[in-house]
Amino acid sequence: MNAFSEEAIQAALPHGILAYTLRRSARARRVRVVVDPRRGVLVTVPGGRRLAAREGRRIAAEFVRERELWIRRHLDRQARQLAEHAARGPLGPGARLRLGGIDHTLALVPAPPGTRRAVVLVDSGAAQVIVRPAPRDRRALERVLREWFRERARSAIEAAIELHAAALCVRPVAITIRDPRSRWGSASRAGRLSFSWRLALAPPEALETVVVHELAHLRVFGHGPGFWALVAGQRPDHLVWRRWLRDHSVELHAVLEMPGGEAA
Repeated sequence: MNAFSEEAIQAALPHGILAYTLRRSARARRVRVVVDPRRGVLVTVPGGRRLAAREGRRIAAEFVRERELWIRRHLDRQARQLAEHAARGPLGPGARLRLGGIDHTLALVPAPPGTRRAVVLVDSGAAQVIVRPAPRDRRALERVLREWFRERARSAIEAAIELHAAALCVRPVAITIRDPRSRWGSASRAGRLSFSWRLALAPPEALETVVVHELAHLRVFGHGPGFWALVAGQRPDHLVWRRWLRDHSVELHAVLEMPGGEAA
């Protein structure tokens, strides 16, 4: 039996109609709302299929009404970020891509004869990301850039780990680079760390803040005062960069997005 069921709702609220998806979840412990860039507003209520449909709708309706302005602020912010991303242009010559928080122009330059795989270069002086496609390389431009950004992210993340791990008296046992939808990084009690390759798009200070955050979790699980003291000891400005990532999250997740997302 499924752990949850879903229902589309159109709610008439003081500031207009608001569409959301009601999820009844057997695993949820409390009512919560998420404003997802792809799926819109998701409202989860505990109870799963055992919760009566009418009762689930009532609980969700009250919750949404109380938080209407908060939800609409998030929807407006996401819409602005998506509009800013669209203004960068479709992927191709002249498109703008973030790299390390700085806008770069994408340029395509033919590769030398005999080249087997596409090469990606950075001209920092001209703020350009240069892709040199190879006729024998069947990968789409999106795939070439994703793999390149993934390599850039791994290199920068490993450097940040080397910078901070000793000071925090920790050492991760494994590092994975993935493309999660809701987290920039995660840590397991076994010492495994996972990070989003999209951190390569963000300023180095934002990437470093996420690395410090996850390293600190190898000392303290949870987000109590002791944990935040560890983070602040390495990145006193961590609040600034956490806010930057929150304010640009939708935009960064829209870069090179593939239908259905990516599993790894």
